[in-house]
Amino acid sequence: MTAKLSVNINKIATLRNARGGNYPSVVEAAKNCEKFGADGITVHPRPDERHITKQDVYDLSKEVKTEFNIEGNPNERFMKMIEEVRPAQATLVPDGENVLTSNAGWDTIANKDLLTDKIAELKSYGVRTSLFIETDPKMIEHAALVGADRIEFYTGPYADNYASDKAAAIKEYVACAHVALDNNLAINAGHDLSLENLAYFAQNIPNLAEVSIGHALISDALYLGLENTINMYKKLLVVS
Repeated sequence: MTAKLSVNINKIATLRNARGGNYPSVVEAAKNCEKFGADGITVHPRPDERHITKQDVYDLSKEVKTEFNIEGNPNERFMKMIEEVRPAQATLVPDGENVLTSNAGWDTIANKDLLTDKIAELKSYGVRTSLFIETDPKMIEHAALVGADRIEFYTGPYADNYASDKAAAIKEYVACAHVALDNNLAINAGHDLSLENLAYFAQNIPNLAEVSIGHALISDALYLGLENTINMYKKLLVVS
């Protein structure tokens, strides 16, 4: 199978917010990403709205034709948004309010009751659920027990160690991918995946369903153009 590419457009909103107004437009960016071949659009609206705003989410929900993936901590604000928007997927991330970027996965054992309740609610809306998670087999097993449909591997450590020893960097991800598959969990991945390290990850993770890429892809697009960049990333996901 070939993993799908979901483009995280948070950085488009960061650029817009630097000057106010609506330029560049996140809606137009999303529509162009889809036109250029993206399989989905991802946003992570944070409480301080430093990039994607609540209004952006509602605006995008009317225009996104591919899979819409909304990431966030499942607090009351987030859950209400999901109930009203009904995206294809909600990716639950255990972020604190002031964290700069997502940098840790769920403790699915300590948060069993919380996640069981939130995932049941999301499923009642017809929304697929994914849990942001690290390479810990026990946490992955309990992701299945709380009812998740997918896990999203936090790939920051893989990206950090790829240049020095890529085989070592991916070893735990491969082992944990098999744990996920044994527990009937589909596999997503995201965080610091790039043109440099994406192909090796896709080639080695069995049944990788989706990658969500924002910072590196949008940065590359400044030099290479958005259409060309999306096509370059998609080619790296084709596994022979």
